[in-house]
Amino acid sequence: MPPPTAGLPNAPSCPAHLVQGMHSLRQAADVAILVTLTLCLQCGGMAALINWGITHFSRTRHKLGPVRSTVLIVRLTSVMVVLHMSQILLWAAFYRLHCFSSWESAFYFSTANYSTVGCTDLALPMTWRNLGPVESVAGVLMCGLTASFLFAIVTRLVDRETRLSPEQLPDMEGASAAEHSSV
Repeated sequence: MPPPTAGLPNAPSCPAHLVQGMHSLRQAADVAILVTLTLCLQCGGMAALINWGITHFSRTRHKLGPVRSTVLIVRLTSVMVVLHMSQILLWAAFYRLHCFSSWESAFYFSTANYSTVGCTDLALPMTWRNLGPVESVAGVLMCGLTASFLFAIVTRLVDRETRLSPEQLPDMEGASAAEHSSV
């Protein structure tokens, strides 16, 4: 590893701690940009899906049924997987630019860290070693957003199916009341 002042103009006149501090500031800025872009991809994609859902469901007043509900969940989950893959590619592009000589290594390392599996056969250079854990935290948060989004969709689908079939509600309530009165 070259000394922190190597390759800088007037390197002998720059104190090493000042150069190291500037390098740390650049790294912090790079990390902030990566995390911000990750959030923008995830939140932007989710906002687009929410707007699509509002537009799509405001037009229909009938039950979706099990097949259409399944197709909807598969479609939404597929889009969420694509969002996660785009975030992994974002981090991999950074790793490829700054840390690894091949796309395969950069993508593998990014996927392993984003998913929090980790990898023991590749390591970031010392100057970027803190980036892996940051990507892991971002990946956990983005997966949490995806899980809560899909949970909200499933909850809305169940609510919608129940609300649009009122003929089933009195039977279910009556059966429930009959079961409780016999206890």
